Amino acid sequence: MSATHALSRAEWVKSSYSNGDGGTCVEWAPALATAHGIVPVRDSKIPGGPVLAFGAEGWASFVAAVRGSRIPG
Repeated sequence: MSATHALSRAEWVKSSYSNGDGGTCVEWAPALATAHGIVPVRDSKIPGGPVLAFGAEGWASFVAAVRGSRIPG
């Protein structure tokens, strides 16, 4: 299965860090992350838009950094 085909069939999950007022909406596809070790991420407001793909280690580092920082809001 090609990466494009896998992304078109992916089930996307909104990040728990996203807010409900229409901004800061990040989604990821956990099944693809588990199956392929690549974490696809997109803006939920533009589901047909670009997808960023992170390696599992890079994604884990990013999440750890976000959790350790204080985000104003």
